[in-house]
Amino acid sequence: MVFSSLLFIFRFLPAFLMLYTLSPEKYQNLVLFLGSLIFYAWGEPVYIGIMLFSTFLDYGNGRLLEYAFCNGKTYMARAVLTESVLVNLSLLGIFKYAGIFPLPIGISFYTFQTMSYTIDVYRREAPVQKDLIAFGAYVAMFPQLIAGPIVRYADVEEELNRRRQTWEDGYEGIGRFCIGLGKKVLMANQIGLLWEQVQGIPPEQMSALTAWIGSLAYALQLYFDFSGYSDMAIGLAQMLGFHLKENFDYPYRSGSITEFWRRWHISLGQWFREYVYIPLGGNRRGLAVQIRNILIVWALTGIWHGKGWNFLVWGLYFGLLLLLEKCFFLVWLKKFPAVGRLYTISAVLVGMTVFALEDLRAGVRWIFMMAGGSGSFINSGTAWIVSNYGILLLLGIFGAVGFGKKVSEKLPVRIAVFFLSIAYLVDAAYNPFLYFRF
Repeated sequence: MVFSSLLFIFRFLPAFLMLYTLSPEKYQNLVLFLGSLIFYAWGEPVYIGIMLFSTFLDYGNGRLLEYAFCNGKTYMARAVLTESVLVNLSLLGIFKYAGIFPLPIGISFYTFQTMSYTIDVYRREAPVQKDLIAFGAYVAMFPQLIAGPIVRYADVEEELNRRRQTWEDGYEGIGRFCIGLGKKVLMANQIGLLWEQVQGIPPEQMSALTAWIGSLAYALQLYFDFSGYSDMAIGLAQMLGFHLKENFDYPYRSGSITEFWRRWHISLGQWFREYVYIPLGGNRRGLAVQIRNILIVWALTGIWHGKGWNFLVWGLYFGLLLLLEKCFFLVWLKKFPAVGRLYTISAVLVGMTVFALEDLRAGVRWIFMMAGGSGSFINSGTAWIVSNYGILLLLGIFGAVGFGKKVSEKLPVRIAVFFLSIAYLVDAAYNPFLYFRF
């Protein structure tokens, strides 16, 4: 079940909200947990056991850590932490990289969440959750179960134990959900059709400008797809009384790759910073160690997205750009912001091309065409694409850099976006979520 479906919007969500809102506060976590299991099982009934295993595993690990700390058994605490990390990473490795089983939806997200809980309890940065139902509600919470944002237990611990639904949160949550739905249905899906069309052009007919337009289309599709999902997740959680952190902050108006990755998939970047980069030493042990740490983090970031070589290359590509900026030209990019924005979007489009095309050779060929390898900069096919999709691309660019943000916060606009999205969904045949496969 996906958020951008008539089944979810008109059946599951109203029924769940009614039951959740009418339930006494002490039973709301149980309703959330069971409702989330139903939501997940609707599309993945076979793999619900994997998620429940992760839930029970790290709930038990938290209780074991509590026992170890209370009895001064530091060796036991270290063993529990090691076991949690190894088992969680093994599960992720078996299902995501071994190629033996189909990939359970959301496993990359909920595995990182349960593992971070154990790490935070070990660090004494989060209290132990003694209520299994409350912990299950945290892991399985359907608004962010499938594709994030990745939520640290410490960030929602207080609301998990005590929260209030208010009319203000309900109003804002519904509005945020409508905008996310519009991003997904009205922008990502439409621009995705352009990307598919450009992909179908034979290489000998591909001009350099067409290749750039194709990469731009994919980059915009991915942004509206994923940020739209995050908006819907944050809005849904707010309806339930949770306040999740932002996951996107208009990354395409960045003036450097460093800034871009502070604005794109924020929760994933923070997770790797907190649980990989800083434990490795961060920037505290000299430049050589810092370079090593950055490359490790970005290699892992690439691998986290998938087992294809293109993901590893994609991660290392951005890691190298971040190192070059840090060591050499970040200061110059700040002095010349226009140059910085042009460089950033160009570098991002090259990176997104590698990300999009899992056949690494196909990605290299595409970048070769972007560099003019086809022999023409523009042709009749390019003119046709611009005449048919130019307005859509401009709207996508304006939206991706934040133009119209204040307008989108007005109630009539949100209502119009909702009804237009529903009208599209009635007859839609193209409605994928790109990040479900990660």
